[in-house]
Amino acid sequence: MKGDIRLILCDIDGTLVTTDRRLTPATKAAIEKLHRHGMYFGIASGRSIDQQLMHQAENWGFDFQFEVLIGMNGSELWDGLQHRRYDYYKLKREWIKEIVELMQPFDLNPFLYYHDKMLCLRVDESTLNSSRKNRTEILVAEDVSQLYAEENAKIMFRIPEERMEQIENYVNQHPSPYYKAFKTQTTMLEFADRRVSKAVALKNFCANHGLSTDQVAAFGDMTNDNEMIRCSGWGVCMSNGSEETKALSDDVTERSNDEDGFAHYLDEHLFQPRGW
Repeated sequence: MKGDIRLILCDIDGTLVTTDRRLTPATKAAIEKLHRHGMYFGIASGRSIDQQLMHQAENWGFDFQFEVLIGMNGSELWDGLQHRRYDYYKLKREWIKEIVELMQPFDLNPFLYYHDKMLCLRVDESTLNSSRKNRTEILVAEDVSQLYAEENAKIMFRIPEERMEQIENYVNQHPSPYYKAFKTQTTMLEFADRRVSKAVALKNFCANHGLSTDQVAAFGDMTNDNEMIRCSGWGVCMSNGSEETKALSDDVTERSNDEDGFAHYLDEHLFQPRGW
């Protein structure tokens, strides 16, 4: 791991936790070792800071808070050193309406985070699973217009894996100057303001504390991690990650997220070389 790394920043799903969303003992021990040696640690996710990320360290059993929380794929930042929240670009109401209409031919179930709830058009298996995993109450919209009643950080579509390529191609054929679509899981397509990325929040955190992004090592696995990995001094893709993300990363882990890939990589490339 090259450079004077001061901050380790990680995506959660597919990177830090296992497929069934467990933080393993080895990964927990690695994060605790970073903390003991004065290294900053942060998580960067598509999840909401208020609803999920703010309590994530406690839920995982840590007795300290993480220095960086990046939520909604970069439209939210919690600076744990300043104890201050920042919000960035949100989708305008008319853009959300346009996205809903764009995706209408596929009869999907769009959803977004709305007043601490998960707002969707109907309850189905995917919304029930998301509700259970994220511990977020489901709210069924009274009318489709409720989806674009307010500005929002993002709108999401759960898509069967076998249909994803077709729908991605369709979306790419209908580009917008205002918003973009990106895959965050093999079955999830999200839309956000074109300017949003995890790198935006990362750069702002670094600027707040006189850090260079060259002093950041970032770990991810999917398209929504690409900008964060690209702007970091050392970007690592998980072995279970997408081929696109692997191609632009500085390195790829030997092990997957289900095999303690993150913890093993830190041990091999950071802890042992520094004699920790």
